[in-house]
This record gives sequence, C-alpha cells and structure tokens, in this order.
Amino acid sequence: MEPAEMNTIPNGKGHEAGEETTATAIKSQSEDAAHNDRTPGNAEANLPESSEFLSNADDKKTTRFTDFEGKTSFGMSVFNLGNAIMGSGILGLAYAMANTGIVLFIILLTAVAGLSSYSIHLLLKSSGVVGIRAYEQLGYRAFGTPGKMAAGIAITLQNIGAMSSYLYIVKYEFPLVIQAFLKVDNTSGEWYVNGNYLVVIVSCSVILPLALMKQLGYLGYTSGFSLSCMVFFLIAVIYKKFQVKCPFEDYAHNRTVLGFNTSVAADPGGVEMTPEADPACTPHLFNMNSQTAYTVPILAFAFVCHPEVLPIYTELRNPTKAKMQHVSNISIAVMYIMYLLAALFGYLTFIDKVEAELLHTYSRIDPYDTLILCVRLAVLTAVTLTVPIVLFPVRRAIQQLFFANKTFWWPRHIAIAVSLLTLINLLVIFAPNILGIFGVIGATSAPCLIFIFPAVFYIRIVPKEEEPMRSAPKILAACFAILGVLFMIMSLSFIIIDWTSGNSKGNSGH
Repeated sequence: MEPAEMNTIPNGKGHEAGEETTATAIKSQSEDAAHNDRTPGNAEANLPESSEFLSNADDKKTTRFTDFEGKTSFGMSVFNLGNAIMGSGILGLAYAMANTGIVLFIILLTAVAGLSSYSIHLLLKSSGVVGIRAYEQLGYRAFGTPGKMAAGIAITLQNIGAMSSYLYIVKYEFPLVIQAFLKVDNTSGEWYVNGNYLVVIVSCSVILPLALMKQLGYLGYTSGFSLSCMVFFLIAVIYKKFQVKCPFEDYAHNRTVLGFNTSVAADPGGVEMTPEADPACTPHLFNMNSQTAYTVPILAFAFVCHPEVLPIYTELRNPTKAKMQHVSNISIAVMYIMYLLAALFGYLTFIDKVEAELLHTYSRIDPYDTLILCVRLAVLTAVTLTVPIVLFPVRRAIQQLFFANKTFWWPRHIAIAVSLLTLINLLVIFAPNILGIFGVIGATSAPCLIFIFPAVFYIRIVPKEEEPMRSAPKILAACFAILGVLFMIMSLSFIIIDWTSGNSKGNSGH
C-alpha cells in the first residue's frame, strides 16, 4: 500500500490503514498535549467538554479523554473490561436459570456472549476506519446529530439502570447486615435499618464524593477491589451449595419461631427431609413460564460493556483491532464462566425457591451466618464503589449532548452528578423490585448498545468501496441489527403482558 493511501481518510472514511493513521494521530496528539501542558494558560479547563472524546489529528490542542492513553498492558486491559462487564446482574442469574432450566440457560448465555463479542468486532472495525474511539462520535459520524443523540441516550438509560440496580442491592442488603451485627430478628422501624434512609446516606457520604472527581482514572483502584469482591461472592456461592440442604423451608421457619442462632451445617437434622423424593429439590433441564421473558434481558444487561470498549482500546499499549478483540474475547469468556458458575450453584442450592436477588434467599436460612455476612459486606462494597465508575459515562454523555462546545465548569460538573444521584435514589426507593430494573432497561437500551448501534454504525461508516452493501459482512450486520430490534420488541411485549396479567413477581414486594 502506498504511503499516500495510508494517510488519507477522505470525508472521515478510510481503509484498514486507518489503524496506522490513528496510531500516528495519537502520537502527534500526545506530543501536542505534552507541549500544551508546558504552555502557560493552556489548562485543560479551557477546552470544550466534547474535545475529550475526539480523536482528530487536525485538532492540535485537543486533550485526550484519558490521561493513560496507550500505556495499559494487555493483562490490565482484560481486567478493566472484565470489571466493566461484571455487575449486579450476576445476582439475578440463578433466578433466570430457575425460569429457563439449566440447558436452555446455557444456550442463551452462550448465544448472548457470542453476539456480544461479534458486536465489539463491529465497533472496533468502525472505529478503525474513521479513527474515532468514542461511542457518541461514531453515532455522529454515521447519522449526524440524531446518531449522537441516540447513542448518548442509550448509554444514559443503560448506566442509570445499572446504578439503580446497584443501589437497590444496598437498599435491601444493608439493613440485613446491620440486623446481623445487632443480632436482631424483628425491628421497630428504626431509621438505621430503613433501606431508603441507608441508600440516601451511602449516596451522599460515599458515592457522591467519588463521583465528583474530574478524571475517571482516579477510580482505577476501587474498580479492581470491586471485582475481587465479586470473585469472593462466587466462591461463597459454590461453597454454600454443599452446605445448605434441600429443602430448607422448615429449618428457616423453625429457626425464626424458636429463635435458633445456628447455621445449617451445625444442625443438619433440621433439614433432612429425603430431598431425592421431594420435587422441590429436583433441578429442571428445561423450564418455561411467564418469568422466562425476563431471562434474555437480564443476560443482555449482564454483558453490556460497549460504552467502555473504545476508551479501553485507546488506553491499550500498542493498540490494534486484533489485539483489542482478543482482550474482549478473553474478558467475555472469563465473565461467562463466572456467570455460569454463579447461576448454576445458586440454582442448585435453592432450585425453584431461589429469589430474584440471590443474597436475599440465603437470608431465609440464617441471617447470622458469618460467611454470608461477609459476602453481603463484599457485595455491598463492590456495588457501592462501582456506582461512581458507571456514573462518569452518563455525565459525559449528557455533556456531549447538551454542552458539547462548553468548557469545563465545576458547578455544572457537580450539578449533573447531584441530579443523577437524586434521580437514581428516587428510582430505587419507589421501584417495585429488581426485575423491573433489569427487565425494562435490559429490554430497551441493551439491544441498542449490543445489537442495533454497532451494526448500523458499521454499515454506514465502512466505505462502500471497501465493502459493498450486498457484501457478506454488511448483510450479516444488517441481520444483526434486525435481531436486536426483534429482541427488543419481544422482550418488552413479554414483560408488559406479564405485568398486566398480575403474575409477575415484579409487582410484588421483595
């Protein structure tokens, strides 16, 4: 290929050489940024909010949207993307398996993981062609302002749903942890065991200060610790499968009535009820019911990491599309294994008695169990420290949509964070249960971010000279987008029918 071809991107479009062009642009921008940092009066605060997203070699004064560009190792990139994928959705997977059966769940989980990997391929291909590594800017390049608005709104809805699910866990688990510390079964409505009050307190004292930081990179340490807490949760779920006998209802009932304060392992006689003869202790390979409609949205919500893919791609040392795709594949594979193990052992522990939020089911056995108490603390820590990380892309999407040409301003930076946390607290306090969050958000924004947007951006951005509209890759991408639309319509329809029928657990108290 001639050098002229490598350095030419007419109308924002190019060929595979776009990678080399992007690498050259990044190097030039890094040198310019270093020069600008040495120039008095040229502070980052004087740059437009939108400039952080751009990857244009012609803009010599643009500061990158990350201060760690091109310095992250392959292994750390796998860790970062895995942490972006991992969320509180893992707590609902055992319930999803209970409503699909083991075999159908594995089929669905495998399909969603494979589709997520393919959609990342489409994003990386589009990014390499135009040299842009920001989701909203890909939307703008493909469809102009409507494309940027659609991408920004989808990211906002998705991440608000994620933050709501995290704080929902704080609302229901934090009171149980406090009760366990106090050795109290029944409370008289004290404020310190009221989940609504605790959510507000945690939001103001922990989440808000972290969310007010200017750079997302400052939260890297909390991200790593958050993921390690979820690994501890998985280990505990596997261990408990071999400690909890089935069925457990009588033991839990007797423990509540008689005031027992021992664990299941310490008193196995209370639960020995010939489980092999009890239908409630028989796992199902296939199972279909009204709650099955929630399964695919929950899985889609669990694998959404697409807004974080392009920033991680930019931070990757010596970045290429193949290398970043390898990072994505390994991250998805690791999370796939964790999801499968958590769902399988959680389901096998409780079978049809598993609840929409797995940790709540363990509390029906013994809320004073030391291991479960530690798991609750670990999950509470993980989800609390994850909220500020998820809030950053939402705030930047809002800035991109409404304040694209404005310079950084602390009052606006703070006001957006406070407004988002206020909205999320209201959602958590008044939402009926966690399925309403996972189901609705997963059925709307997740299909857009995973299926629809990567496919249509790919079709619009990749030049016709390189891949004609009737070429196999673009036909496959079009089918991928159609699959996303069908998935969204089906999921929303099932959920609405389920709600209106009155059979949904989404309408009942947790």
